[in-house]
Amino acid sequence: MPTSVRRESALTSAFIDIADTMVVDYDLIEMAHRLCGHCVSLLDVAAAGLLLADGQGKLGVFASSNEQARLIELFQSQGEGQGPCLECFQTGKPVSAVDLSSWRGRWPDFVDEAQRHGYQTVHALPMLLREQTIGTLNLFRTGTTPLVGEDLALGQALADITTIAILQERALTHVEDVVEQLQGALNSRVVIEQAKGVLSIRGRVSVDEGFRVLRSYARAHNRFLAELAREVIADEDQAMTVLRFGETGS
Repeated sequence: MPTSVRRESALTSAFIDIADTMVVDYDLIEMAHRLCGHCVSLLDVAAAGLLLADGQGKLGVFASSNEQARLIELFQSQGEGQGPCLECFQTGKPVSAVDLSSWRGRWPDFVDEAQRHGYQTVHALPMLLREQTIGTLNLFRTGTTPLVGEDLALGQALADITTIAILQERALTHVEDVVEQLQGALNSRVVIEQAKGVLSIRGRVSVDEGFRVLRSYARAHNRFLAELAREVIADEDQAMTVLRFGETGS
């Protein structure tokens, strides 16, 4: 099958997959992580992540394709205003930091952190609700060349779809409604991070593997990730049940 046909097929599958999650009571965090996975599959990137703004306009990590990307995004969100993702959020414009070594004078700490994890190029794309930037979709590359224009356009389309998915859960006509929705999403994310840590420690597995098991169990049992995460944190038996499911699938 020609490469172009395979890509078109993969793109169609990705949009169908994302659309399938946008039903009544869909899990926003699961949808966001699926999107990050599709970015890696469809675009020439090694990792992807989402940052969302909270009620005070401060960015927080919402989803990532792997733990390395999450740590870099966490570094940006908790740092001193450094990095392409923060600049993208502040301006509402895409930021392409190609060959990070050449950006060291602008974001020295961020460049060191990104390169420590093996990334050499970052593209940050805005998530826009009319005039308001609610977050960024961030694409990480290990090479020192930029994404082609077609891939950047596709990345922006995926960012736009994610924005719609996050905010369409109810009619959000006021800024206060948007802020409340975003804050709730980020609060749920904090609980999930704690559950990942619990599973990693109890199962003696990587954080990425702990999260994979959590997601697999939630999908198989039709559970919301945040709801299941709270049970894993509070109940050791539930944590072990989830870990056993990861080993046996039952």
